[in-house]
Amino acid sequence: MTRIFLAIASILAGLSVAAGAFASHALREKLTERSLLIFETAARYQMYHALALLIVALLLTHYQTTPASVIASGVAFIVGIVLFSGSLYALSFTGVKWLGAITPLGGVAFLVGWGCLAVAAVSNFKF
Repeated sequence: MTRIFLAIASILAGLSVAAGAFASHALREKLTERSLLIFETAARYQMYHALALLIVALLLTHYQTTPASVIASGVAFIVGIVLFSGSLYALSFTGVKWLGAITPLGGVAFLVGWGCLAVAAVSNFKF
C-alpha cells in the first residue's frame, strides 16, 4: 500500500498544481468569479489531502505491523478528493447545483481520514 499511496499522492498533487495553473490562465476569462472560486477551492483541498496521503504513505514505511487505521485513512483521503474536489470541479464547469450535494460526502471522508490518523497515533502499534 505504501507504493500505491505514494504514487496516487504524487499524481493527485501534480494534478492539483495543473488545475491551479489552468484556473489562473485558461479559466479566468471563461468562468464566472463564483465558479472560479469553487474551482480553486477544489484544487486547494485536493493538494491538502494529496499531501496528507503522502504523509500516510511515509508513515506506512515506519510501522512494523501496519495498522488498519492508517490504511483506512489513506483510502478515506482518496475518496474525499474524488467526492469533494471532483464534485466542485464538475459544479464549477456545469453550474449543476445538485453536484454541490455530493461535496459534503467528500468532506466527511476527509474527516474520517483525519480521525483514522488520530486513532493510529494513539494506538499500541510500534514504530
